[in-house]
Amino acid sequence: MMKTLTFRRLSLAALTAATLAIAGCATPFRADVARFQTQLPAPQGQSFIVEAGDPRLAGGIEFGQYANLVSGELTRFGYRPAAPGERPDMVVRMGYDIDKGRERVRSTPGFGDPWYGGYYGRGFYRPVIVTGRGGRRFVYGYRDPFLWGGFGPGFGYNDVESYTVYTSGLDLQISRASDGYRLFEGRAEAQSRDNNLQAIVPNLVEAMFTGFPGNSGEKVRITVAPPEKS
Repeated sequence: MMKTLTFRRLSLAALTAATLAIAGCATPFRADVARFQTQLPAPQGQSFIVEAGDPRLAGGIEFGQYANLVSGELTRFGYRPAAPGERPDMVVRMGYDIDKGRERVRSTPGFGDPWYGGYYGRGFYRPVIVTGRGGRRFVYGYRDPFLWGGFGPGFGYNDVESYTVYTSGLDLQISRASDGYRLFEGRAEAQSRDNNLQAIVPNLVEAMFTGFPGNSGEKVRITVAPPEKS
């Protein structure tokens, strides 16, 4: 009996420490970025304007904020926003979207089942629940790499919860203003637990311009570090 009580106390202490450690760490933003280019000119101060790919977004305040982010990135690479009334060298069209989400299910850590080893490696296991003798519940399953975190062997899973995963995307096209010839195409796509575009789109923009313009036809995984706490 004494051994059992000692195990539970140690487990509770370890679980508390692990929970605090995870809560104190912000999760990096990860996006899959695919980019294609033909004859995107080397930056030598060519002018550009940023337009909405979807006419419904044109003139919107929210779109304007994201367009300013794209403009800032292009300026950082050596291009420049066209002056009022100036005919630009390039037209940049931007669009963004997020789906309605889809449901996923996972198990949550607990102390209810010492027979289940819990988590190994990155991600949680997706639960499969069976009933044993006397109505005792057992949980096993396969790892879901989408989730980050977990608890070491010895922590069972006794609750199941559902959550929503949203897929967001940012599209960017750059064309010559003179004849509409397409110079660059890119799409950044990510999954998240929320649908807050004000937080997601800036990360997608940063992912799009990480290593810009990239290798044509290559799809890469970009990790954007979380903002530092002041």
